[in-house]
Amino acid sequence: MAKIEKVSPLAPANFPYIPMIEGVNFSTASAGIKYQGRSDVMLAILDPGTEIAGVFTSSSTRSFAVIDCEKKIHLNDSSTGAAIVVNAGNANAFTGAKGKISVEAITSTVSEVLNIPKSRVFSSSTGVIGEELPHNLIIDVVNRMVADKTEHGFHEAAKSIMTTDTYPKGSVRKVTTNKGEITIAGIAKGSGMIAPNMATMLVYLFTDASVKKEVLQSYISEINEKTFNSISVDGDTSTSDTVLMAATGKSGINIEKNDKSFSQGLTYLMTDLAHQVVKDGEGATKFVEINILNAKSNFDARSHAKSIANSSLVKTAIAGEDPNWGRIIMAIGKSDALAERDKIKIFFGDILVAENGSVAPCYSEELGAEYMKNTTIKISVDLGLGVANTTFWTCDLTNDYISINSDYRS
Repeated sequence: MAKIEKVSPLAPANFPYIPMIEGVNFSTASAGIKYQGRSDVMLAILDPGTEIAGVFTSSSTRSFAVIDCEKKIHLNDSSTGAAIVVNAGNANAFTGAKGKISVEAITSTVSEVLNIPKSRVFSSSTGVIGEELPHNLIIDVVNRMVADKTEHGFHEAAKSIMTTDTYPKGSVRKVTTNKGEITIAGIAKGSGMIAPNMATMLVYLFTDASVKKEVLQSYISEINEKTFNSISVDGDTSTSDTVLMAATGKSGINIEKNDKSFSQGLTYLMTDLAHQVVKDGEGATKFVEINILNAKSNFDARSHAKSIANSSLVKTAIAGEDPNWGRIIMAIGKSDALAERDKIKIFFGDILVAENGSVAPCYSEELGAEYMKNTTIKISVDLGLGVANTTFWTCDLTNDYISINSDYRS
């Protein structure tokens, strides 16, 4: 695997301080699945009473770990403890019956060691597709991980699930409700094979709030659409995408439907993690926000946004700091969503680039080129057809992306 020799220039200065979430204990271990000299397995141990919700990739070639989680997420018994176990370096996807055997072996072992039902053990795997997972290496470290559990392990947990990531990703939010303060925190991994088609990465979220399962699921499903499902690095949807959220209830503060403070706090957290994934896009040097304004429908707005975000020609132009707005016009035209040429307005930041079917009279290439030197690029497209708006986030496409992925298995 290509060695990651430098941290993304878009990375945050530091991993945030994340206080413990009562009812959550982390442990990590070096199993040697692919990487040497680093942790590559994470175990989150959750107290009885924890409710778990999640969303998963819609890929038709998704891994058995995803399929297993999909089955378990609908079960409602939270009277026992629960666990999440994740390995990096091997995706355990497209491995036939052996993939199922590995998931069964791992979840059974964790179930036995923690004395919890296997239906309450959720697993994820990330890394190379099509290679048999040496699950015995994970099983061999489970007892030690349980013995070494700690309540202060967000940073180590985030590091242990990295693959081509150049930095661990974490976020935390204190939320003041009308009943008191709760904490929401989370970790994520993702750098390549990122495209909206459900969740687009591995993400694990935790809160000490008390939230009924169906309510927690509704929050995750709704907020996912405008956060993790609104990013793209390379237009490729993974076989392993998973977002899980655990609510331990230890704060004693109950969250009902339509709680504005909780919704805002969770949206902030999930948006922050989504942005961190894009900013760690393989080889990325530019963080790109795409705003679609006044589309005829939400479907049209998202279709146009995805088309621009996934366009290699748009992304390479941004990498080269080339204000080639014609490529944005191309991406709009190929999206199959409704657009009328003479109503389209394109902006780079606050700079009006094009309108009335042509270049804007006030625009100059010099203005565009200067704007493209920024590390954060905002592209806005006003379609002038309705009131539907959406925002997507992506990054540029550089030579480093090719280098990282051409050497991925070597």
